[in-house]
Amino acid sequence: MNLQTALIQLKKHIQEVPERFRQMPLDTILQKPAPGKWSKQEILGHLTDSAINNLKRFTDTQYFPQPYQVIRYNQDELVVINGYQQLPLDHLLKLWSALNEQVHYVVSHIAAEKLAYIIITPAGDTHTLEWLAIDYVEHMEHHLKQIFGS
Repeated sequence: MNLQTALIQLKKHIQEVPERFRQMPLDTILQKPAPGKWSKQEILGHLTDSAINNLKRFTDTQYFPQPYQVIRYNQDELVVINGYQQLPLDHLLKLWSALNEQVHYVVSHIAAEKLAYIIITPAGDTHTLEWLAIDYVEHMEHHLKQIFGS
């Protein structure tokens, strides 16, 4: 996937995901597949946390000293602390959508020379800011397949 394709896919998901959620029964959305596993709603909450954390990465990488060190976040704790399972679905969908609209805006306006800025992942791998943006959408699509099955 290249960056233009990732941005097109992100825009498509922003438009389609809320409606797809609204078509599912609430008990299906809230059902946990097994103890310790996230419900579909909690997966959407995790994607919301991903948007929050990556939006900061997409902005900070552009002005912090290079290379930019990506800081890991505790995804399990954030899902619990934010209470995604208990949030009204409409609230969570609006939050997810608004954050991803901003991610789309920021990423689509990154200057070409800044896309080559170097980031270092928590695992110590070195990539570019452009790679991080593409990876963000690929990560989202992985979890959307868990939610919707395709």
